[in-house]
Amino acid sequence: MGTSLDDLSAFPDEVKYEMGYALHVAQVGLKHESARPLRGFGGASTLEIVSDHDGDTFRAVYTVRFKGAVYVLHAFQKKSKKGIETPKEELEIVRRRLKAAEEHYAEWSKSYGKKSN
Repeated sequence: MGTSLDDLSAFPDEVKYEMGYALHVAQVGLKHESARPLRGFGGASTLEIVSDHDGDTFRAVYTVRFKGAVYVLHAFQKKSKKGIETPKEELEIVRRRLKAAEEHYAEWSKSYGKKSN
């Protein structure tokens, strides 16, 4: 969703590989060891992958809330050096993109349902 692919593509190669593999694991219905539920998003259907590289922290947030789909909602480098909390502005991006993913999935489901009948 949004700029997630471009943002993820700009990460260091080691981080891209780790996150790419973790997202692949999610696509096959499992949870990678570096993925954990993102607090404040209602359980374990919205997760974040955290990767540390050369003293920097990178995060990718995705949701498995929708049957048969994994939506990457946001990917960013955590800039703040104090605390482990995800910054409020980053969480707001996740909230907006989660809503957009819900709308996209609803439209996709309608179209897919018509084609399968």
